[in-house]
Amino acid sequence: MLTKILVGLFIALILYLLFRPKSIKSGFNVPEIFPEKWRVYLLQEVNFYASLAAEDQATFEADVLRFLKRVRITGIKTRVNDEDRLLVASSAVIPVFAFPEWEYNSLHEVLLYPDLFTEKYDFKEQGRNISGMVGSGGVMHHVVLFSKPALHQGFDNASDKMNVGIHEFVHLFDKQDGEIDGVPTIIMKNQAVMPWLHWISENTKEMLAGKSDINVYGATNKQEFLAVASEYFFERPQLFKEKHPELYTVLSAVFQNDLAESQSGDNKLKRTIGRNDPCPCDSGKKFKDCCMTDD
Repeated sequence: MLTKILVGLFIALILYLLFRPKSIKSGFNVPEIFPEKWRVYLLQEVNFYASLAAEDQATFEADVLRFLKRVRITGIKTRVNDEDRLLVASSAVIPVFAFPEWEYNSLHEVLLYPDLFTEKYDFKEQGRNISGMVGSGGVMHHVVLFSKPALHQGFDNASDKMNVGIHEFVHLFDKQDGEIDGVPTIIMKNQAVMPWLHWISENTKEMLAGKSDINVYGATNKQEFLAVASEYFFERPQLFKEKHPELYTVLSAVFQNDLAESQSGDNKLKRTIGRNDPCPCDSGKKFKDCCMTDD
């Protein structure tokens, strides 16, 4: 009986993907002006945004709105709320923030699952260990999937050097030239492919020998190395620069962003709004009694 239910859910998902409207408009009523409550949420949860100057935060917000207007975010057996949308959009904006008007041309929809899932997109079978995946081929070509809890965990823990949202959108960044191969277009344009492959090879040896603090999953192949190293680069830029200066220099050039410099000293802001602090929306209330609460 359970097998029939799971097969039915899988068939329903495939039919949905096949026959959903072809328009790439998101279907979500995106506000024209960035809500103050969203701004406070980003300050609390997205360190990359919190460390930006006010002018750059406004640019980040505009990028988030543009993403939400064109990419549908759908929950599969789970509800999608504004916080989910903001974390998906932030994951998309962070890797390409230095590239004005960037569009993930191959992406039409993001699917959020209630738990980890299998390669067959099932979240109830044994052996579920996938937290994020870029779809490939057929009905999944324009889709990215995330475990909703894993997506939130990537932003909740700011010190673990891992963020599944950033990881999968780096894959899409890599895919912009038509293939996810671990060699971004900018490396190819600068004729730096051979040095890049050398650094991957040398770091992979260290990872497999247990001599590196880069997640060993990055040793799987070139594309996973790029995604895993990029997670570390965006999550812990100062530490990444200290531990891996050559890789830091390369990724700074790839993403056009010197994060270790821009997030150092007085520029660094990490979740400085406490529950009992004055709410930044100037309501006069404590944060916990104002924008922290749901409507």
